[in-house]
Amino acid sequence: MGGHEQAEGPETYNPWSIVNLVFEHLVSEGLHPVLGDAGHPGDPAAALLRALGITPAAEGSRQAAEETKRGLARIRARFDDMSQDESP
Repeated sequence: MGGHEQAEGPETYNPWSIVNLVFEHLVSEGLHPVLGDAGHPGDPAAALLRALGITPAAEGSRQAAEETKRGLARIRARFDDMSQDESP
């Protein structure tokens, strides 16, 4: 369908991408957002996502993770090929 693959399960995103998008929008509206007055911003970022109806996923983007896995598999295959060429 239109070149898009149907994902299995709910779609996930890198939470910082969503937070960044929200912050860019707020700044474009002339506001000055702050995420957490002190400490690690992860908890306030997760709360923001939940307020938007988004379940934060620690693994981030499923598509990016799958591409990383494919890239690592290609690298492993190259090393396997090299080690087979060097064996007596």
